[in-house]
Amino acid sequence: MLATVLLPICLIVFLGYWAVLRGYIASANLQPLSQFVIKVSLPAFLLQALAGKNLAEIWHPAYFLGYGGGSLLLFVLAYWVCRKMFSQPMTQASVLAMGASMSNTGFIGTAILTLLLGSHSAVYLSLTLIIENLIIMTLMLILAEKGLYQNALDASGQHMLNRSQRLSQQGTLFFSLLKRLLQNPVILAIIIGLSCVLLQLKLPAALAQVLEMLGKTASPLALFVIGGSLVRMKLSSINLQSAVLVCFKVLLMPLTIFGLLWLLDVSREMLFVGTLLAALPMPVAFGIFAQHYGLNEKALAPLVVSTVAGFIAVGLLLSQSAAFIAVP
Repeated sequence: MLATVLLPICLIVFLGYWAVLRGYIASANLQPLSQFVIKVSLPAFLLQALAGKNLAEIWHPAYFLGYGGGSLLLFVLAYWVCRKMFSQPMTQASVLAMGASMSNTGFIGTAILTLLLGSHSAVYLSLTLIIENLIIMTLMLILAEKGLYQNALDASGQHMLNRSQRLSQQGTLFFSLLKRLLQNPVILAIIIGLSCVLLQLKLPAALAQVLEMLGKTASPLALFVIGGSLVRMKLSSINLQSAVLVCFKVLLMPLTIFGLLWLLDVSREMLFVGTLLAALPMPVAFGIFAQHYGLNEKALAPLVVSTVAGFIAVGLLLSQSAAFIAVP
């Protein structure tokens, strides 16, 4: 099982690394490929797979409670550590906490689970992406934007605004975040797919075939982009903060998720998949938001180290996969 799943993953990652390193593919072309995965192929895969399910197959409140509760707990704890131990401002602390409590589900998770479970992986991927996008990322955006908002108020002297004016501005911020989430193709695909399940609608055969063809490109393209991105990553000095964040992500998160799912008495397959996804490296979105909020240097070291450590952790877990799941 380990060779069957991990070897193709490593080969595609290496191919992406070699292609960019040798100049066969320009590093500037990785961004369009990444956008294609996130905005086209992954949403197509999720929509096509979800629309063919029934409610009993996708409704797993124990998984949502265990994985979601564990992710939220780690986010809060990492945020507190960044604020109190490392004296990070609210905006920076929220972004770092996201890196410590959110996995690379859209890229690496999709690639691994589709090899392990086939189309059935869409159930776990959808639940996990809902948790990550609607809970963790939303919470990060709220805190990050609130931090910037407070800084702007302090700088402009508008902290003396009355209560109604502050509530109005906060309401504007909330609707801006809601609009951003609803414009996310992954979220839209999940919402449409779940709507098809609830309304017992089936996609037209031609549309389902197109979505299936697009969805099959998500896994290899995601791995190729990951490999190519490693060329640009230069490991800077690792400080205590970086080490703590990596320990949160690669060690503490899978242990926490495993413990909560075990307490909730879920199936062996669900227990394994939840732990596997929790052990994945930090998400690509962590680097994107870190750059956006001026944290590029502080995020680079933990992102690189978590990528290496995450692959090692995933390899160890995959070596035990035969005891938990059946190969499709």
